Amino acid sequence: MRLITRGGYNWTDRYPWIVEAALKNRQKRFVIDGEAVILGVDGISDFDALPSGRHNDEVQFCAFDVLVEGGDDLRKLPLSMRKANFERLLARRPEGIFIKPFERGEIGPDLFRAACQMGLEGLVSKRRDRPYQAGRSKHWIEIKNRAHPAMDRVKEALR
Repeated sequence: MRLITRGGYNWTDRYPWIVEAALKNRQKRFVIDGEAVILGVDGISDFDALPSGRHNDEVQFCAFDVLVEGGDDLRKLPLSMRKANFERLLARRPEGIFIKPFERGEIGPDLFRAACQMGLEGLVSKRRDRPYQAGRSKHWIEIKNRAHPAMDRVKEALR
C-alpha cells in the first residue's frame, strides 16, 4: 500500500487512516485518484487544518476516480464505466475513504451558487464519455468559488 502524491512523494506514513482504510478493501490491487482532506464538523473540507500537519491522523481520502482495479487498467474506459467500477470497488469501504458525489448534468448558475453557499471550494465537470486524462484537459471544467478561504492561499502564492 502506497500513497503517492501528484509530485511523486510517498506519503504513506503521513496519513495512517487512509492506509488503514485502503488495506481493509476486498480488492487489494487498485489505483484511485482523489485528494487528502480533513473534514470539519460540518462535513466540509477544512483547508487550514491540512497544511499544518497537526491533524494527519484525521486525514481522509476523498476519491474521485478509479484508474486500476485488480490487474486491469481502466483509464481508457469512459468516465461513466469507471464510475460504475468505482462504486463496486468501494461499496463496503470503511471510514477513511469516501467517494466524491457524482451527479449527471450540467453545472449551471444555481448549482454553483448552492455549492458556494455550502462553503465548497468549487465544482468540477467532466465529460462522462471520455477516458481518464491526467492533468488539465479541454474535456473537464473546474469552477472555483473565489470567496473560499483556499483562494486566499492561491493569491498569496502568486504574489
